[in-house]
Amino acid sequence: MAAKSRPRTASRVAAVQALFQAEQAQTNPETVIDEFVRHRLGELPDAQGRSGGGFEDGRAPDAHVPLFARIVRVATEQQDTLDAMLAGVLAEDWPIARLDPVLRALLRAGAAELWMQDGPPAKVVINEYLDVAHGFFEGEEPRLANGVLDRLAHLLRPKEFPGRGLPKAAAL
Repeated sequence: MAAKSRPRTASRVAAVQALFQAEQAQTNPETVIDEFVRHRLGELPDAQGRSGGGFEDGRAPDAHVPLFARIVRVATEQQDTLDAMLAGVLAEDWPIARLDPVLRALLRAGAAELWMQDGPPAKVVINEYLDVAHGFFEGEEPRLANGVLDRLAHLLRPKEFPGRGLPKAAAL
């Protein structure tokens, strides 16, 4: 039985990878978006003309390109603001620069989607990035990402959490 296609999740995975690549290579995000669209998103035919290549090959064959590009653009255009907000919800002794670079890219992508007021509900965004985190990490990082994005969601979208106070600070 084939796995159910999740284009929006694939877009988020690709956005985390693209943000990581842009930071590590000190590359313009538009260049990275272009590279991903040309070489890593969608399926490439193999030598026999069959479609192939998935996450295990560094590809996101089902990714929804407009969502991918929007996440990367918002995350980079608003990076200073989003990083300041992330720093405000992280423990004081864990500045954003101290985070694993993949976790940093994941938090920036999640923060960018929460920043988009016309995006999916905050709980959907948090759950999606929790799934993405589990794809990259086996330790405590998914729990940290969940806590940080939950606190950020309360700050950016308080109307989606009526009657609830701000959750406690994320513990590392």
